[in-house]
Amino acid sequence: MITSTSGRRAATLFLTTAVALATCAGAQGAVAGPLGGNGPAALDGVWRVDGYGTVVSVEDGGRRMREYETTGIGCLPGDVTELTPTTATLEPAGPGRARLGYAGSVGHRTLRRVAALPAACLDPQPAKDARAVFDTFWQTYAENYPFFAMKGVDWRAVRDRYRPQVTDRTTDDELFAILTKMIEPLHDGHTSLVRGDCRAAPGNCFGGHRTDTPFPTEELVEKIDASIAGQVGADRLQKWGQGRGKGKIAFAELPDGTGYLRLTGFVNYTDDRTFEADAAELDRALDAVFTPQRVRDLRGLVLDLRLNGGGSDRLGLRVAERLTDRPYTAYLKQARNDPRDPGKFTPAEPVRVLPHRGAVYTGPVAVLTGRLTISAGETTTQALTGRAPRVVRIGQNTNGSFSDVLERRLPNGWGFGLPNEEFLDPATGRSYDGDGIAPDVRVPVFTDEEFAAGRDSALAEARRRLTRRTG
Repeated sequence: MITSTSGRRAATLFLTTAVALATCAGAQGAVAGPLGGNGPAALDGVWRVDGYGTVVSVEDGGRRMREYETTGIGCLPGDVTELTPTTATLEPAGPGRARLGYAGSVGHRTLRRVAALPAACLDPQPAKDARAVFDTFWQTYAENYPFFAMKGVDWRAVRDRYRPQVTDRTTDDELFAILTKMIEPLHDGHTSLVRGDCRAAPGNCFGGHRTDTPFPTEELVEKIDASIAGQVGADRLQKWGQGRGKGKIAFAELPDGTGYLRLTGFVNYTDDRTFEADAAELDRALDAVFTPQRVRDLRGLVLDLRLNGGGSDRLGLRVAERLTDRPYTAYLKQARNDPRDPGKFTPAEPVRVLPHRGAVYTGPVAVLTGRLTISAGETTTQALTGRAPRVVRIGQNTNGSFSDVLERRLPNGWGFGLPNEEFLDPATGRSYDGDGIAPDVRVPVFTDEEFAAGRDSALAEARRRLTRRTG
């Protein structure tokens, strides 16, 4: 997932899957940029971030950034980021302002200089009892979550129901269950609660999910992989990725002259678990796929994102950049920016698709999507909606979980996550959170009936349309 500090984004649903498969995504760095102005030291001091409920202290001559997670009722120390060429971008943006960016993420965050840390951030021993944990959890959602109305959840009523259940005698198990019950009705793939090692004890982790979305269990993933191999030919599939990431990128040139590119995520292509390594591996694969000869000869391209748990939005843009010869706006990004009003956001920032400098493919493209197209898989789908010629989307709606994940800590050391952003359609200003992006052509995706019949209706429809266009 993209976190507030690491620049990673992926669906919490896939965190739960990772528990089942005993695989977890690691923390990820972000890319640094020029500090500009009068030099890095000019950025030292305390800054409040627009949105994100965060205050940062820039230290050591602009080389280190310490985060503080703030709400109206308190402050907890967060992560420390070393501002190096492989961590974060921090640069002046006018009097008393700066811009912060992370490599795996897109867009920037506006920082405003303040005189000092809030007094609550200086408390060496904040309360850690069950009530303090509950209050921090509830308050963080109240101040940052944008989608209560869309989800039909009265968050104040949730507090009124569950706060009286928390007492001095509340055990950790009881408290974990209460907090889980509070966010479970949101059915949001970017909500989570973690209290320990997920691998050792899956019950230590909760991840929100849609009621109409199956968990991508090991058994389901194996069935999907086998089905696709049967449809395109296992011997035709070229695979990229290293270690546990082997096969997360795959391509096949099909007998009908179309190409099939499958991406099952935008993170952890290598065991290095860094953005730099992931970007290098993805570029290596895309260089091999989009050769000058192939982009001239392909009759059409199928981009399969039906089983894609997300990762880095920026890596998704790298794919879009191989599929256009003109720049265009992928989407607008904004974050909730008023603790009392979930309808107020930071100014929407355009995120652009800039054509790759090498060979690009500008022919017909079909994008396959479904409810397991999540997070960065969805922003990649969204980034292709502005492409010309227009792509055709085939399958089912995407998951409807677009935002980066704002990862927070609780006073007792537990961790939790929630979305706080919207990715808007540049033409309409619409957010696709909740509903997801609808296909142009609706066909079944990875159903029991499809598996039993040895059929892949979405892939077959894509190939039919692409060859019909160019036949």
